[in-house]
Amino acid sequence: MATTGNRNIHVAPLDLSDRNSIAKFIAAWREPLHILVNNAGVMALPEQRTPEGWEMQFATNYLGQFALALGLHDALAAEGAARIVSVSSSGHLMSPIVFDDIHFMFRPYDPWLAYGQSKTASILFAVGTTARWFKDGITANALMPGAIATNLQRHTGGLRTPPERQKTIAQGAATSVLLATSGLLKGVGGRYFEDCNEATLVTNGNGYMSGVAPYALNPDNADRLWNESLRLLA
Repeated sequence: MATTGNRNIHVAPLDLSDRNSIAKFIAAWREPLHILVNNAGVMALPEQRTPEGWEMQFATNYLGQFALALGLHDALAAEGAARIVSVSSSGHLMSPIVFDDIHFMFRPYDPWLAYGQSKTASILFAVGTTARWFKDGITANALMPGAIATNLQRHTGGLRTPPERQKTIAQGAATSVLLATSGLLKGVGGRYFEDCNEATLVTNGNGYMSGVAPYALNPDNADRLWNESLRLLA
């Protein structure tokens, strides 16, 4: 509030890896909700798990956001033309959802593969949400913000992207703002954007730098993830 000069900014505690915290936040919400930006996330963590045994990056970067949106559905629907913005990453190119072992119970834990599949989940969330909630006036899109030096890289030794590919915080926020506010995207959902444009479909890892993988936009994968998420949260 101090930096924006806007007295209408209100802050409430929310821990996306804690189901009780999410439930309390949802219970306290009382108004129609115009825009939900799922921006919070962690990157390349050492192996950690929630009390439920869920892998922490999947739980924080996706499952907590899924639970939050599910709980706020009625508030979003009450707005009439609400938007959900799901902040993903080009890191999704590192891994699809490994449905048979999402939480690394069998395969050796790899922090980057865990991060990658959590960001794939963020995109599939936009696909699945739009398919189910479009009739309620709710659309969702996902995006890659770009390489921005923040404490997100605290487990990676800092930002290693070449300087010419790095963005300021304002530049990194631009695509999120576009998806949240642009009239060009009225009624548009289930897509993935980068650099304020819809991303190109790629058929290989593409150096993990740009584009969107077909598996991240696949409606069957989105359905499977949605159903698995409901099962985990039941």
